[in-house]
Amino acid sequence: MPVSEHRGEYRDLYRHLRDPLAAILREAGDLALTASKGPLRQWIKNESSPVSEADIAVNDLLAARLPPLLPAAGWLSEETEDNTARLDKPLIWVVDPIDGTRGYLAGKPDWSISVALVENGRPVLAGLYAPVTNEMFLGLRGEGATRNGARLGANPGDTLAGARLAGPQGHLRKLAEIAPRILPQPKIHSLALRLTRVADGALDAAMASRNSRDWDLAAADLLVHEAGGVLTDIDGQAPVYNRSNPVHAALIAAGAARHAAMLALLRDRRAEFV
Repeated sequence: MPVSEHRGEYRDLYRHLRDPLAAILREAGDLALTASKGPLRQWIKNESSPVSEADIAVNDLLAARLPPLLPAAGWLSEETEDNTARLDKPLIWVVDPIDGTRGYLAGKPDWSISVALVENGRPVLAGLYAPVTNEMFLGLRGEGATRNGARLGANPGDTLAGARLAGPQGHLRKLAEIAPRILPQPKIHSLALRLTRVADGALDAAMASRNSRDWDLAAADLLVHEAGGVLTDIDGQAPVYNRSNPVHAALIAAGAARHAAMLALLRDRRAEFV
């Protein structure tokens, strides 16, 4: 029977998964921090993406710990060869073992470990851990989002004047042409963490260029929405996960009113951002 027909039952299940998920994320974070102190073998995949043995080690840990929590769920991870059997699963773990590998390898603090449980194309449970700053973000659909136990809320308001925005430099330059009073923010290597900074109020808005993947987005997506924000593409469509091709269009995250204002602002210049 479809998962949606047992919504209350599954909500209880997801709620009981939050603490185990947080514990697994902390274990993975400790592993990544320990690995960062020694020499790391690293290489390039897909012509431009760095990967290290730490990415693989964290992926292996998550692949050992998460599936037993929910044996019926499928699996999609940046560091695991894709298996199309996941497409038949109404529930799936979506994982980025180290999001922001460039920052991780450079000794920066702005990398994270990102895990979401996706039900029928949308995230229902999310955990994102930033080990260097010891920030644990957790979200459950319909029950809000937290950082280290404190409730999150996206910033209100609809103006871009004085708004703190992070995103690809090209997007920020173009946006500044039509909204010159925005405040561009420094690069955040982890896309998942960049979007989550909208949920915790550190940013007023964040952008992602096209070609981000499910594992970059799913956990942050839920955290943003559960904090009262919105994350969509430039046409206002929310991402759908666990498709055969897990690639997405350019995206905008912000509090609800500011998100609507940004979409309206970009409508006539859509082609420059997609």
